[in-house]
Parts: sequence; C-alpha cells; structure tokens
Amino acid sequence: MTTPHGAARPTTGGGARLHGYRATVAVAMSNYIEAGSIIALATSLTLWQEHFGLSNLAVGLAAALSANAFGAAVGAMVGGPLGDRYGRKFIYTYDLLLYMLGTAFIVFAGAPWMLFVGIVLTGIAVGAGVPVAWTYIAEEAPDDQRARHVGTAQLAWSLGPFVGFVLATALVPLGLLGSRIIFAHLFVIAFVTWWVRRGLAESDVWTESNAKQVALGRRRRGFKELVSHPQNVKALLFLVGVYALWNTVAGQAGIFMPRVYATAGVESAVAQNLLQVLVWGLTSAATFWGFMKYGDRVSRRLLYGIGAVMAVAAWMILAFVPHVSMPLLVAYAVLWGVSAGIGAQAFYALWTAELFATAYRASAQGVLFFVARIAVGLLSYLFPTMLAEQGVPFVGGIMVALLVASLVIGVVWTPDTAGKSLKEIERERYGADLDDAEAAAPR
Repeated sequence: MTTPHGAARPTTGGGARLHGYRATVAVAMSNYIEAGSIIALATSLTLWQEHFGLSNLAVGLAAALSANAFGAAVGAMVGGPLGDRYGRKFIYTYDLLLYMLGTAFIVFAGAPWMLFVGIVLTGIAVGAGVPVAWTYIAEEAPDDQRARHVGTAQLAWSLGPFVGFVLATALVPLGLLGSRIIFAHLFVIAFVTWWVRRGLAESDVWTESNAKQVALGRRRRGFKELVSHPQNVKALLFLVGVYALWNTVAGQAGIFMPRVYATAGVESAVAQNLLQVLVWGLTSAATFWGFMKYGDRVSRRLLYGIGAVMAVAAWMILAFVPHVSMPLLVAYAVLWGVSAGIGAQAFYALWTAELFATAYRASAQGVLFFVARIAVGLLSYLFPTMLAEQGVPFVGGIMVALLVASLVIGVVWTPDTAGKSLKEIERERYGADLDDAEAAAPR
C-alpha cells in the first residue's frame, strides 16, 4: 500500500503486498460474495422448498434471514462499529472465515436446520464485511477518483449475480446439486479473497485518526457519538431515504425475481435466469461505463436522477401494464439493469463515506446497512405470499412508490462533495477537522 504522498508502507500479516487499485479490487470482492450469496439463494429457493417441503412463509423466512436482509443487518451493526474501533483490516481477518463456514453448511445441507444455519452465518459475514469495504475503498481512493474506486465495489456487486445466474442457467439440469455447486464456488472465491487480503495494510485515514484519539485518551467510536451530532443525523436520514427505500425494492428483485417472472407467465427456469443475466450484465456495463467513468466528472445530481427515473419506469411496466409480455419483460430488464448500475447503491456507498467523519464512518455504514436490510427483511417475509395472493401489479405498485420517494430525496438533497478530500468535506460539514479540534481543545 502507498501513503498519500506515494511512499511505500509496510503491511501487517502474511501474503503478497497489495497497493493501489489491486487493494481496491481485493476489498471490493466483499460485494461479489454478498450479491453472489443472494443470487445463489434466489435461484435455489424453489428447489430447497420442494426438497424439504417448506411453506411459502418458510421460504420468506429464509429470505429474511439471509445476506439479503436480517442476517446482513446484524452483521453490519457488529462489523461497522468494530471497524471504527479496531480498524478496517480487523474485519477482513475474520469475516470470510465465518462466511466459508456458512457456505459449507449450505453446500452439505441435509436438513432444513443446516440450510437455515448456513443462511444466517453467510448473512452475518457479508453484513460485517460490506460496509467496511465501502469505507476502506473510499478512504484509500484519490480525491478526484473516489467514484471510480467506490464503483469497483459496485461492479463486483453486479458481477456476482451475473455469474450466479449464468451458472444457474447452465446447471438447471442438475437441480439442487447445481445450486450446491454455486454455493461451493462462492466458498472457493471467499477462500482465495481471504488469502489475498492478508497483504492489505490498514487504512491511512483511519490510522491517522486513531493515533490522535489514542493520544487524547479518547475512543469516540460508537453509536452514541454517531447520533449525537446534528450533521450525522441529517446525513443518516438522507441516506435512509436514498438507499433504504431503493434497496427494499432491489432486495425483492434480487431474491424473488424468478417468482415474479413465473407469476407474469414465464415458467421456464432457463428463461427466468436469462432475463436476470440480462439485468446484471447491463448493471455491470452501466457501473463501468456510467458510474465509474462519469461519477467524478459530471453532475452527480443528473447522473443519480437518470438512474432513479429509469428504475421507476422499469417497475411501472410491471405494476401498470395489464398483460406483461416477454418484450415488456426485456424492457424492464434493460431499464432496471442500467438504473442499478448508476443509481442509488453506488451513490449511497460514495456519499456515506463522504458525509461522516473518520471516527464513525464505518459505524454509519453499519447503521444504514442495518436499517436497509431490516426493511428488506420485513417485506421479504411477506413478499412470496403477497405475490401469490395479490399478483404482480399489487407488489409492483409498492415498489414504484418506494422508488419515487428515493428519486425525490436523492435529487433534491444531492450533496456537493465531488472532487473534495474527505478532510475538506469534514471541515465543511462539521466546521472543523474533528480530530484536530479535539486535540486543540483544553483538557
């Protein structure tokens, strides 16, 4: 790893030295693993339901406890504060070990309890790792390339489902064995990522802030401190509006979309998976050619607004068109796929890193991730039943309402942070560098 001045700095732990963009990629793999877990479960829920004789409510519970919802929420509330107190690298020492244990339970699940234990463990692991990943990447990124670096995590997040649905399509003839193979591939990816990450050094920004706190004999790194400052409360409310509302929709689309397609008349598992391959392929392309290329160069309000409008238009097709045909489903896939690449999640990851001081940046990520995944979990528990009993237009209408709210909040209150250093943003928002202010204050 290099310091802000370009000098090499030592790493801790074993493994090859990671620096620059290679470190960003290694950390961003948390997002590949998270999204891959969601899709691996999404493409196998019906198979697990048939294999174990689970009810629709049990399927909803599995989705609610997963990396898509409550499991990740619990992990985020634990991992975020720990990442602020003990360092970003601390989380990477342990999170993927827990993740590998969880995927092993799922791969070899011979009873429902093994499946549910694996789902919960993988959820907690990714919940702990993803918020800290976004924090680390933003802290290590050059000021004028922060969107590009944060976008790498978004790209990994979209590639996970893309690969997952490609594998699911290819392995359809194998039934549940094919799903076990998909989880096994995630186990391998997690192990390789854990091994490579041993060469990561600690975040320079966190190291500097922590050193000042230690010198002062203070540990300003907790939820109480986070919510005690008015600027933090404003940022939390803004980002809940931007991300939690959008993610409640994305969470249902991520794990239940094959069921939505089936309810709309697409009964072939191959056709369902190919529609999702299109969605995630376009999400990956839009992330790279849209957010990563232009997030540091054009109006963020404009870019966010374009993505948010496309998301609303996509779900309006499902909610308000009386008879959804395959061409309309393709139109949905194109609109939703592109919007996800340049929309709320990418900007959320960027803005959350920018709008909070270093001492509780990861805690803020954890709190917001927790809120977003709780919202997903609450709706996920009921979603399969509502879909079966009320149909696509009913659930589509709920999705449209949530997306419109996220659109308005993000466009109206877009923060002016592009091109500024994290310290500069901190001084503007808090009136001072908080670490320096505390150091200068009389004791």
